Amino acid sequence: MPKLHLLMRKEEIDSIKMKDNKVAVVFDVLLATSTITAGLHFGAREVIPVLNGEEAQKEAEHRDEETYVLVGEYEGKTIEGFLDPNPLQLREVLEGKSMILSTTNGTVAIKKAADANRVYISSLLNGKAVAKKLNCEVQEETVVVICSGSGGEFCLEDFYGAGYFLDCLVRNEDKDWQLTDAAQSALLFYKGMRDKSNEVLLSSRVGKLLAKYGYEEEVRFVGNHGSIPIVPYLVNGRIVI
Repeated sequence: MPKLHLLMRKEEIDSIKMKDNKVAVVFDVLLATSTITAGLHFGAREVIPVLNGEEAQKEAEHRDEETYVLVGEYEGKTIEGFLDPNPLQLREVLEGKSMILSTTNGTVAIKKAADANRVYISSLLNGKAVAKKLNCEVQEETVVVICSGSGGEFCLEDFYGAGYFLDCLVRNEDKDWQLTDAAQSALLFYKGMRDKSNEVLLSSRVGKLLAKYGYEEEVRFVGNHGSIPIVPYLVNGRIVI
């Protein structure tokens, strides 16, 4: 019976424990993992997650300028010289390019989880596809669902996204998942709010900020459950599908 844990914040990731036969599924619904999913769907060749703007610039140093785009924010503000990491604004600039992405929470969570056997990138957009993949592949490994959070705090939207993923996962009656109480709580929360995606996202702290700055359309876009059937995963520091 495969086990499934849920972490409420990226600060709870234990890099040493991640090496112990773990599979990680990372959520940063507003917006990093949604941007990664949408970016690959829009034609990006790969996504390179980095910890900060300096690391992004270093990653870009030896690349042809025509082969990549720098995308990033720090504490909610777009990094100078970078594109804003909102998925709809990137639709036309990613075809065939590497997206070098720096965010305050999501890319940090991905990097911290990198020692797991596999690291999957999930969101409301592709949670169904990721759940299907895990139901097919996971046998004895322990799955750790990671809510990135924001500034060290719990995020409602990540909890809701994780609940959606778990709902998709446990619908497969051929596999009996053993959920911790934290994972069960996310599942129950989602079941109670499954038809209120926009309400949940726009009532969250980050959702309110995005709407305030004119990005309500992006928030509504990333709330489209299961609309992008791809499964991004981390390999050798790159996120591909």
